[in-house]
Amino acid sequence: MQHKVIDTKDVVIRFAGDSGDGMQLTGSLFADMSAIFGNELSTFPDYPAEIRAPHGTVSGVSGFQVHIGSEHITTPGDFCDLLVAMNPAALKANAKWLKRTAMVLIDSDTFDEDGLKRAGLKSDPIAELYIEDRTIIIAPITTLTEESLKDSGLDKKSVDKCKNMFTLGMACYIYNRPMEYIFQYLEKKFGKKKPEMIAPNKKVLQDGYNYAANIQAIPNTYNIEPAHQEKGLYRNITGNQATAWGLLAASEKANLPLFCGSYPITPATGILEELAIHKNLGAKTLQAEDEIAGICTAIGAAYAGNLAVTTTSGPGLSLKSEAMGLAVMTELPLVIVDVQRAGPSTGIPTKTEQTDLNQALYGRNGECPMVVMAAHSPANCFDAAFNAAKIALEHMTPVLLLTEGFLGNGSEPWRIPSMKDYPAIKPPFAQPNVPYKPFQRDPETFVRKWAVPGMAGCEHRVGGLEKNHDGVLSSDPQNHATMVRERYMKVQKVADSIPELEVNGNKSGKLLVVGWGGTYGHILSAVQEAREAGHDVSFVNFDYIMPLPKNTEEVFSKFENILVCELNSGHFVNYLRAGLPQFRYSQYNKIQGQPFLVQEIVAAIRNVMSSEVETSKE
Repeated sequence: MQHKVIDTKDVVIRFAGDSGDGMQLTGSLFADMSAIFGNELSTFPDYPAEIRAPHGTVSGVSGFQVHIGSEHITTPGDFCDLLVAMNPAALKANAKWLKRTAMVLIDSDTFDEDGLKRAGLKSDPIAELYIEDRTIIIAPITTLTEESLKDSGLDKKSVDKCKNMFTLGMACYIYNRPMEYIFQYLEKKFGKKKPEMIAPNKKVLQDGYNYAANIQAIPNTYNIEPAHQEKGLYRNITGNQATAWGLLAASEKANLPLFCGSYPITPATGILEELAIHKNLGAKTLQAEDEIAGICTAIGAAYAGNLAVTTTSGPGLSLKSEAMGLAVMTELPLVIVDVQRAGPSTGIPTKTEQTDLNQALYGRNGECPMVVMAAHSPANCFDAAFNAAKIALEHMTPVLLLTEGFLGNGSEPWRIPSMKDYPAIKPPFAQPNVPYKPFQRDPETFVRKWAVPGMAGCEHRVGGLEKNHDGVLSSDPQNHATMVRERYMKVQKVADSIPELEVNGNKSGKLLVVGWGGTYGHILSAVQEAREAGHDVSFVNFDYIMPLPKNTEEVFSKFENILVCELNSGHFVNYLRAGLPQFRYSQYNKIQGQPFLVQEIVAAIRNVMSSEVETSKE
């Protein structure tokens, strides 16, 4: 078979196996290596919700998809060019994501009678899954790994854990990836505690590369050139890391210590873990005993003059709702980060959705307005967290920042910014020994002054009971009406300090596609594809939801129809219908615990363009 080296602009690789097969690490290493090489990329970790799903079953399959390219990449890709399937269950769970031209690399040692039975397959899984037309690379990976490490001195269990490195070496050969980064990673990971693991992992990685180079089953290898990126220092970053770093940057710009009080919850725990690493930057973290304690300690830290943060996911946000009302009533700066996941209740903890928007907007008792924002990509989580903290501190209000499991766990290259390019953050501190009324406000912004304990002459009380401008408890009807109105106006006035909407495409036309949060990349790709097919379609993404950007009505007025795409049953479109009822809305919704596919949105655009006003809800 004649070997060809093919230049291509992008490829999608999906690594899949049991939770213990190391597929998350394999995918992460491949992604990081590609980022260092200079490729654009987007990743999608997809792992089971069960802590210990039965070995070899479809429910226990863990996957990691990475899309690398020489041009701008906005999604992890709809379908894959290479599927690495470490067992029959991984093949069964992921066969539907194969392109017609895809390669499939399988570990033949796991395709025995027991493995097929656990996966619910029969004797010929290739035929049963209708993938005979793909390039199937059958390799005894377990046996080859054992042969590679027979003289390493490692026990069988440790040897079997190195299978992922063998497959990673094969993938490096197929896509011409340099392995120096992985060697450095192994030296760093095992150098201090397990130096005996460095040489075996390097060897099995190299043996996998050599095996792929020598077998005849791989017809082609591929080159993906580095992308043309703006000059600067880049790193591959997850959304949770970026969120943590954005909060740290805001702490620096505000010259305030950062305090995070949180309870661990998937998929938000990574933010707490990342902040805990950076005590040298003045960050204080508390792993509280529950969600309520987490937010209440953060409110206490805000009262004491800290940049206060609490992090959670949907179920935890429910538990924090009363304390969020306390933060609204006390008018203290607080950032609440909600990394959304599939619900209701415990739902599917490791799967992504946008189903917390209604809760973010309305999920508190009383008249309880709160600023609501959303991040739109893993790297954008940095700016979103920074801006959420800036708004909270300068407007003396809690801010709810919505991200998603897809963003928090996913990654992309991020150009490390210079802090001199970020604005100063100027909290409205009271002055000692100057007459002070706790809820006396700026007449333009409705923002009160922030007095922290120890400021002479600024002694006051805060709490959940209504007070007047002097800080005295009051149940007077007119005072309550005034305070309710002023708290609402303070949130609305935030619109004066946030960016206006920017339209991608024509500023007027037949169809405007609207998204918010992590659907950004998929919608952008779909809109670009629809334009190439000749459709008159533009796109706006909302990073600010409460309040809306000031030019929202103006932008909407220039389009005949508005298609809102979101990973829920229609939270944002109904919010828009309530606030801007004069426009014609269509909607496309998906509630499967999975991100959109680009082709799904393209189909929805075609439906609307052909006058099917109401598209399907899945």
